Amino acid sequence: MSKVLVVACGALAKELRHLISALENEGGGPGIDLECLPAKLHNRPELIPEAVRDRVRAARGRYQTILVGYADCGTGGLLDKVCREEGVERLPGPHCYELYAGTEGFTHLQEEELGTLYLTDYLVRHFERLILEGLGILDHPELQDVYFKNYTRLVHLSQEPDPELDRLARQAADRLGLRFEKMATGYGGLVDALVEIRERAA
Repeated sequence: MSKVLVVACGALAKELRHLISALENEGGGPGIDLECLPAKLHNRPELIPEAVRDRVRAARGRYQTILVGYADCGTGGLLDKVCREEGVERLPGPHCYELYAGTEGFTHLQEEELGTLYLTDYLVRHFERLILEGLGILDHPELQDVYFKNYTRLVHLSQEPDPELDRLARQAADRLGLRFEKMATGYGGLVDALVEIRERAA
């Protein structure tokens, strides 16, 4: 029986694979498998809890430890309810933005300017598909003002230094008419969460 499974948001897939590979190269702990749910659930958070439940139940019996690779992610506590019922833990915090930036850093950003749109590296890469297309803005441009009328800036929470991502993030800010800022966060709390779950499973 494999020891650890992470059932995660597809928006974290690249970063989680990188970190899992790094941990496995270090050795000294059980292997970690990763299964990702579609990142498009980012726009339908009400669907996340039951999608997670289905995947956890499908994996039960094959793993000793299952970690849910989501924060609350807009589910309003419903994901926590599912996690309690299924006896699994999720990533800490309300969303991946705080996980990357850290509680103190994210709180500062929020207090500094409430009207902030946050994009991770993944959301920058897939801005058109997940934001413009996913929210219907490409087909109905008038929706842009509906969704973003109260926003004043876009903050790119950057996991990896990449000039192309910098360019795309600035382009996204220009597209929405928002001031651009960048905060280099690295992988933030993802590292600690994976190390902790592996140590508990060892």
